[in-house]
Amino acid sequence: MNMAPQELEKSASQYATGAIKYDAQGARGMAITNYQKATETLLKLMRLYPDSQLNKIYTERMKSYQDRIKSLQSTSLTDVEPVVDSAASPEEQRATLANNTKNSFEDMLMKEKPDVRWDDVVGVDDAKNALRESIVYPSKRSDLFPLGWPRGILLYGPPGCGKTILAAATANELDGYFINVDGSSMMSKWLGEAEKNVSKLFKMARNYAEREGKPVILFIDELDSLLGERTNEIGGEVRSRNQFLTEIDGINGKGKDMQLYVIGATNKPWSLDHPFLRRFQKRIYVSLPTLEAREKLFQLYTNKLQLDGRVRSHTLASIFDGYSASDIKDICQAVQLKVVNEMFSTTTYKEPVEGENPSKPRDITMKDFRETIVRRKPSVSMDMIRAYYKWSEQFKAL
Repeated sequence: MNMAPQELEKSASQYATGAIKYDAQGARGMAITNYQKATETLLKLMRLYPDSQLNKIYTERMKSYQDRIKSLQSTSLTDVEPVVDSAASPEEQRATLANNTKNSFEDMLMKEKPDVRWDDVVGVDDAKNALRESIVYPSKRSDLFPLGWPRGILLYGPPGCGKTILAAATANELDGYFINVDGSSMMSKWLGEAEKNVSKLFKMARNYAEREGKPVILFIDELDSLLGERTNEIGGEVRSRNQFLTEIDGINGKGKDMQLYVIGATNKPWSLDHPFLRRFQKRIYVSLPTLEAREKLFQLYTNKLQLDGRVRSHTLASIFDGYSASDIKDICQAVQLKVVNEMFSTTTYKEPVEGENPSKPRDITMKDFRETIVRRKPSVSMDMIRAYYKWSEQFKAL
């Protein structure tokens, strides 16, 4: 008789928890054994339920366990030092183990304020204004907002359109902290740890906001990995989602004077459950760049390239309609690679010698861009754009 997915998930979680414990204590053999059992259990779960939407997460977890097994197997016994002193008291051992777990969790985060300015974010003016209203202005003059201000902000739209850089630029406008975490990492770092990770994440953010009295932006990328709908939910995912609801309700309710903001980014807003949507008072569509924005992007990315005098950024913007900001950067990079490759491929090319000026590639022409468009199609389809517009008609909230 096949085990239920809940039982297999619980069994894998127990093996993984044991492996982490033994790993932290320096018990290499027991850690490897439990990592292997956790991997085998997940593999069995995937074989029994090949159509499960959770198999991608399980695959990532198995890879992390296998990588750790290889790391432990490649380390000699003399190189492994237990992180818990066997001579210490039980209380001291527990405190040391908790501190190691905290450090491991904090390794997943980036707390430095990014070096990104508003000028680096081209286009998406609606999104810029919404973020200024919700975060920048309240952080500077909270007395002007007697009814409070939005604490949860959802950025959604096609990949490569600037959601992450928008959050980074907002953080750079503030004298505070920027905590950046990937939703899929929260779920797949260690099986059974997602709920604890969510709690630790918000606790860390609150500590920064309360201790320093400064704004804190908690940016969660790939939010759908953490909060997306599940057709076959199992224990760990349910608990982590409920924990998120509890934490964000605490920010919106009790922490009226605390300047802690949660910005979530997703390419699949339709996969988010309605209870979570309500917690994000601002839901901002970060769309493909307009003609004007594409022109500015081409000016930005070709600024350091050697262009033929007949290359016009406005013409390029018209040609590359439907391309995202990251697509445009890739296009500019591709044409530069093209002319450099030509330079190295010519029979007359010689390596520069000391005292001589090095060879340079020819100027980039409009023909190079037109040839590149044949080989590089936009990463966002019209079907995707229609899906975003349809969802926006129901749930957009600027």
